[in-house]
Amino acid sequence: MLTDLRTILLRDLEALGREIALYPDDQAPWTERPGLPNTGGTLARHLAGNLRHYIGAQLGGTGYVRNRDAEFSTRGLTRAELSADVAQAAADVDRTLAALDPSRLDEPYPLSFGGQAVPTRRFLLHLAVHLTYHLGQIDYHRRAVTGDATAANAISLPALVDPGA
Repeated sequence: MLTDLRTILLRDLEALGREIALYPDDQAPWTERPGLPNTGGTLARHLAGNLRHYIGAQLGGTGYVRNRDAEFSTRGLTRAELSADVAQAAADVDRTLAALDPSRLDEPYPLSFGGQAVPTRRFLLHLAVHLTYHLGQIDYHRRAVTGDATAANAISLPALVDPGA
């Protein structure tokens, strides 16, 4: 299960990097469109912060301190800066999940939610689904902003067989 979650999370973070690269310039990820509540840049920052906090800091002890408000209020980062945020999140996820003792999956996640404990396994699955959900929103945002229907191959089935494909 742990290897599977790591594979999915890293696959989708790689796809997020491809999505960012497909924006034609540094302004496009921040372009607002009616009916789309967040820009691609905002969602990319949110995903990086979310994973660095919940996986890197909480499970891996990286020391990362999340500023969720800044994830949604900061604008104008370059594609290179967004990509660096995503790459750091991928490194935190990879390092943490590679070292995580599988027995911890059945333990309560270190933080409670609404005063309730959640098994670590279930919360990691939630984080993977959360990433994929927002990855789809970023793909839609990019296509709406640019008019370019180029696919980023976001949900690569070959990557399930050969991680890193």
